[in-house]
Amino acid sequence: METITVALGERSYDILIEHGLLDRAADYLAPLARDGHLLVVSDEKVWAALGSRLQAGLRGVEAVPILVPAGEASKSWAGLQSVVDRLLEQGVERRDKIVGFGGGVVGDLAGFAAAIVNRGCGFVQVPTSLLAQVDSSVGGKTAINVAAGKNLVGAFHQPSLVLIDPSVLHTLNPREVRAGYAEIVKYALIEDADFFAWLEDNGAKVLAGDAAARTRAIAAAVAGKARIVAEDECETSGRRALLNLGHTFGHALEAETGYSDRLLHGEAVALGCVLAFAFSAERGLCSATDAVRARAHFQSAGLPTALGELGLEGRGERFAAHMEHDKKRAEGRTAFILARGIGEAFVDTSVDLADVAGFLDRVQ
Repeated sequence: METITVALGERSYDILIEHGLLDRAADYLAPLARDGHLLVVSDEKVWAALGSRLQAGLRGVEAVPILVPAGEASKSWAGLQSVVDRLLEQGVERRDKIVGFGGGVVGDLAGFAAAIVNRGCGFVQVPTSLLAQVDSSVGGKTAINVAAGKNLVGAFHQPSLVLIDPSVLHTLNPREVRAGYAEIVKYALIEDADFFAWLEDNGAKVLAGDAAARTRAIAAAVAGKARIVAEDECETSGRRALLNLGHTFGHALEAETGYSDRLLHGEAVALGCVLAFAFSAERGLCSATDAVRARAHFQSAGLPTALGELGLEGRGERFAAHMEHDKKRAEGRTAFILARGIGEAFVDTSVDLADVAGFLDRVQ
């Protein structure tokens, strides 16, 4: 078992990573049950695929499922209200630990509901998608999407435990695995050039489901995020903003495609990272070689690397308009995560959106 600690003083918590961990869920979740019951927020797809396995792993503790439809649309005011209403119907108490069992949408909903119901109660993340395992389940960011943009309403609310079982990923289709892999590559591009080189050699094994390679990649990504979160939990110093590499471009791409299945979040992050490196190279911040290398790796993983692949070329002004609603915007400036090279990301608040629009009109 890999154990990684997010060091936040009294709110520190462990992330446990092990194949088959779900089958021993009782070891970690049974002590959190009240009257032999655990409130489990999940979605209909995940529960149909893995609910019986979780219930068996709880060994007599009853999982009480609170289900939402699968998909990004559930990450909304209506989805949040549904979850909160069901929790209250079940008599949730402040000392309870709500279990978020699913992908990023479920984790965000469960975490946000836990942050506000009864003025705050605890929760545990049991992520079932690769993207959630390496990104959204760690760090305490919870949110819903609103008309103005993605993740604009939410709270920082840390889980008390994260249980990651890579064996559940067999339920994902290849596209979902690739989308999660994009977030793994993102961590390497931020501050770990050696890890990026390892991914260039072993990424195909990670994508194919090799147990050792997948566990190492998940652990390395999670450890990278845990370090940054411990240094800047609520994005007050700028350090945590590095985790948004690819996201300023990516969120604009998602908005332009209507937050639909046309472009999954991880796919948007992959293309966003490619654009961030290309923009950095155009501004003379990093070498063209590093920008090409980043693009080539995402391309080798079967992820989108060009606006033209999605029919989104020539929309610079529209993308810039989406970026004006970015939640990281401060004092009228949008924070961009750019790069001086692979493993050398940094925050730049001096970027003019007109320059970004022009770049996006030119780039292929």
